[in-house]
Amino acid sequence: MRLYAQTPARRNRQVLVDLIAVALIALTVWAAFFVRGMIMLLAEPGRKVESSGDGLAEELGNAGDAASDVPLIGDVLKKPLQSASDASTGFADAGASFQETVTQVADVTTTALIVILLLFILVLWIPPRLLWIRRSMIVSHLADAPGGADLLALRALTGPPATLAKLPTPPGGFADAWRRGDQEVIATLSAVALAHTGLRR
Repeated sequence: MRLYAQTPARRNRQVLVDLIAVALIALTVWAAFFVRGMIMLLAEPGRKVESSGDGLAEELGNAGDAASDVPLIGDVLKKPLQSASDASTGFADAGASFQETVTQVADVTTTALIVILLLFILVLWIPPRLLWIRRSMIVSHLADAPGGADLLALRALTGPPATLAKLPTPPGGFADAWRRGDQEVIATLSAVALAHTGLRR
């Protein structure tokens, strides 16, 4: 199985397409993670709320513990401070939950971008390459088979006329020379058919 053509022009185009495809894949992955980074910036307020809530809850808890040591009214003083501490913990939990939501959105968006864009690139890149590989295998086997040169010459005759216009026309034309079995003309035409696929004799 041949992955690249033998003729320089087609081979260079194939290599260029491969390089472009690989570059686009790398760019797609980079862009997806860049977008993820931008989305994760939205989690910053959540981190600040969580940090502030935790700090406030700790301070109020310490104040409540200190207030409980006051004789007679310690428990009375501690209750509102403890309630405020619990409320601050709720703020911290809300900040953490917000961060988790932003992270999930960032992960889903990144995955969707990578999958969709990669599928788009692969659909444009892989099928034409597989089609060329299959065609080159068929033409190569045909060239090696008995009478294959005649069939390839016939393929060149039925191909675009512009291809034959560049060749010196034999007496009576290419079709007549092919019918007569002119081996030199058949070899020339088969080479044209091979070159059209990107192969050489």
